[in-house]
Amino acid sequence: MSKKAEQRRKQILKAAFQAASEKGYESVTLQDIADYANVSKGVTNYYFENKADVFAQLLEWITTRIYEKEARFVDEKETAIEKLEAYINQVFISPEENKTFYRVYLDFLAQMKNNDRYKAINQQFYENCWSIGKNIILQGVEENVFRVDNIEQTAISIRCMIDGSLIQWLMRDDDSLHHYYRTICYNSILQILHYKR
Repeated sequence: MSKKAEQRRKQILKAAFQAASEKGYESVTLQDIADYANVSKGVTNYYFENKADVFAQLLEWITTRIYEKEARFVDEKETAIEKLEAYINQVFISPEENKTFYRVYLDFLAQMKNNDRYKAINQQFYENCWSIGKNIILQGVEENVFRVDNIEQTAISIRCMIDGSLIQWLMRDDDSLHHYYRTICYNSILQILHYKR
């Protein structure tokens, strides 16, 4: 794919994300996506087979970007505890960004029972998230600051704590509680890890 074609594809994916965040998955049409991208419906049809294809590629694109960004921030830090802090800070990026992402992501989750492609993309996203947690745990055990019996299970638990905290914050519909939930999430993860200060 040429650079120009890739830029156009990303333009349409960004438009689909914006349309889904404002209208909801069910309400968005290919025409809406084209309108948000300021292109004709024919252009959208040239790059994507149908609405399901647009959203499958959107889900893959945004979850890959999120994972790569989180992994990069974590890799920049030295110690396990610094890596964990970087991970949590990157996950709880801002009220606005978290709200927009989870609005769209929860819509995707509602569609997954009928879409194996969405399921596979989401599974890959979680495996990537678990790998970040696993690497942090392994380093913390090596540094003798975390005490963990089951590394795989604990990595999954970390992501459960993250998503659960963000979804509960979202349901309370109060941006001022964002930092509060970040703190609760971080402290709960430290307990799971049996962190030795």
